[in-house]
Parts: sequence; C-alpha cells; structure tokens
Amino acid sequence: MKTHPETRIGHVHLKVSDLERSIAFYTEVMGLDVMQRYGDQAAFLSAGGYHHHIGLNTWDSKGAARPPRHATGLYHTAFVYPHRQALAQALQNALDAGVHIQGHADHGVSEAIYFEDPDGNGIEIYRDRAEADWPRNADGSLAMVNRPLDLPALLAERQP
Repeated sequence: MKTHPETRIGHVHLKVSDLERSIAFYTEVMGLDVMQRYGDQAAFLSAGGYHHHIGLNTWDSKGAARPPRHATGLYHTAFVYPHRQALAQALQNALDAGVHIQGHADHGVSEAIYFEDPDGNGIEIYRDRAEADWPRNADGSLAMVNRPLDLPALLAERQP
C-alpha cells in the first residue's frame, strides 16, 4: 500500500546534550524562533510562526557525548530556502557564526551546503531549482549530479 501523496514530514525532534546551547544555535545561526519551552528540558522552534519545525530535548541526553561519527541515526535535517538569495544569506549567517562548512554541492535539482549543529547533528541548507530546470535523462527520469557549488558566487547574491 502506498502512502497518501499529500503526506509530508512535519518536524524533526532532536536529542541534545545542552538545551541552552542548542537553542542559541538554532535561533542565532539558523534564524528560528522559540515557539514554546518545557522548562529546562525541551524547546520547540520554527520559521514563520508554525508550531514547530524542530524540537529539542534533553530527556535522555542531558550532558551526553556526541555519538560516534559512523554510528547509525539521523544523517541530516534539511532546511529549504525559497530562493538563491535567501540561501546565500543563510550561508553567510552560518559563516559569521564560525560554523565549519563540511561540504557543498550542486545536485542539478538543488544547491546545498552541509554542516553540523553543536551536538553533531547534520544540517543541510539548500534551495530547489524550478522543476522545469531539473536535469533529465532521455527517458525523462531525474539525472541528479554531485558537482561543486561555487560558494563565492552564491554569497555574492545574498540579500541586503
């Protein structure tokens, strides 16, 4: 049985070791707003006033070490920006905060930058190209690629 075609992923809930540090990262670097807190154990953050896109909690992880790099778990949370200028500004915000960029790529269908939050949770910031511009094979199937993304050219397009 197939899932209903209008099904979507609603939010991501992350276990973090230091709630205040994670709230600072997701508000100051990622630009989200705190929508609700549960004392010193959990917080819910969003963009645009939605109830929450990211949940953070220390219920089972307060003070815990980062998981090993090659452990199973969440690879990354992806933040989609509406256009190239907004992606450029998000990248500049991360750089201004001293975030280490781990990778970047032009996938043909999208442009993406990769880094981690303070607990080692992967983050992708990206923007999709218009579907009409997606690369296709002769049979019409997607032909995604993994080319380098020109970060200086992207940053030149950031919003004032």
